[in-house]
Amino acid sequence: MDANVKWQAGGWRAERGEASLSDVHRSISVARNASKFRKMAAFVGPGYMVAVGYMDPGNWATSLAGGSKFGYTLLTVALISNIIAIILQSLTARLAIASGRDLAQACRDAFPRPVSYMLWALAELAIIATDIAEVIGTAIGLNLIFGIPLEIGVVITALDVFLILYLQKLGFRWVEAFVIAMLGVIAVCFGMQIFMADPVWGDVIRGFAPTTEILKNPEMLYLALGILGATVMPHNLYLHSGIVLTRDFGDTVEDKKSALTYATIDSTVALMFALLINASILILAAAAFHTTGRTEVAELGEAQQLLAPLLGFAVAPILFGISLLACGINSTVTATLAGQIVMEGFLQLRIPPWMRRLVTRAIAIVPAAIVTIWYGESGTGKLLILSQVVLSLQLSFAVFPLVMFTASKAKMGELVSPRWLSALAYFIAVFIAGLNIKLLYDLALG
Repeated sequence: MDANVKWQAGGWRAERGEASLSDVHRSISVARNASKFRKMAAFVGPGYMVAVGYMDPGNWATSLAGGSKFGYTLLTVALISNIIAIILQSLTARLAIASGRDLAQACRDAFPRPVSYMLWALAELAIIATDIAEVIGTAIGLNLIFGIPLEIGVVITALDVFLILYLQKLGFRWVEAFVIAMLGVIAVCFGMQIFMADPVWGDVIRGFAPTTEILKNPEMLYLALGILGATVMPHNLYLHSGIVLTRDFGDTVEDKKSALTYATIDSTVALMFALLINASILILAAAAFHTTGRTEVAELGEAQQLLAPLLGFAVAPILFGISLLACGINSTVTATLAGQIVMEGFLQLRIPPWMRRLVTRAIAIVPAAIVTIWYGESGTGKLLILSQVVLSLQLSFAVFPLVMFTASKAKMGELVSPRWLSALAYFIAVFIAGLNIKLLYDLALG
């Protein structure tokens, strides 16, 4: 750490630098004397933007593969992943509200430069893996609905930067409203598809019960880690800690405690909604494919083509394509913001959002384009699942710093995590790291 850096008594740098997303930082007012309902309404939004990352196209691929191959068994992984997500996202809100820093800024403050740069590189890798899933998912959605070739669809996805810039110019509330509207479209589409699939609900309920078979079966563990990586995503921890600070909640301890309560409610409710969508994808795959003997469905395009003959409804593939496209568009919005927070927080490097988006998009488009051109649609599913496993492997490098910071009384003051919450969070961090070590061991043995 630099010898000339001045430190506050709380263990943070005396100067935290300019806030990430400075154009919208503290831009949404929270009335001090308003009713609890109005205060809660002021905090609704960030949780749903985070929830987008828990149902992105990469999640679709892992859930489809898991549901078609193993039926309802991996529903327990979706449930456990969602509980982990709720806990970790509440910690990111706690860190941001207590310290006024997002996770990237906190890492830059707390660690020596070499460690900080390594964490930045790993965070960028996670965002690239996320972006690859979004590029492919959006391209497949365009192909399913409009018949646009995958290769052209991959290139078209780069144009989303103009949508994001337009929404940000209108104000951050418009970005949140757009995301929530797209989530509504996804929910309606999946509700109709589940109704058509008519699953055996007794089997669905049993699927939420934990089983040791997941740990014993390497192929099941690989898909389970893919679901974990697609659910608890590293970039979401950076994203949430940054966009919570768009609220102007005040600087007193009481203001911060109130803000933490409302922000936690927002993220918890939103993530329960995300669980419904994630479970719906897996239930649809199990009911439509596994029960009919089609246990190898992992490609989004293949799944869409099979839905009409298997469910007996011509509208089923259309609903699938619409919800996939909505997921892809939503994910591009949130990944852009996460990329800005990571770059600005770690490096204090500020480049225009459109340039930042084009750079990350280009990095994602190259491997996605190579796979779609070389292997066609058959290779996209494998790349989607691999991208989610990569995200799972990156997760520990975001989780451990987050848990360390929020457990520190020196850094968090009166908003330090209770001991039981810190103990639970450390257990989760070790659990995720242990699963990843076992996965690498299994892969090394072939």
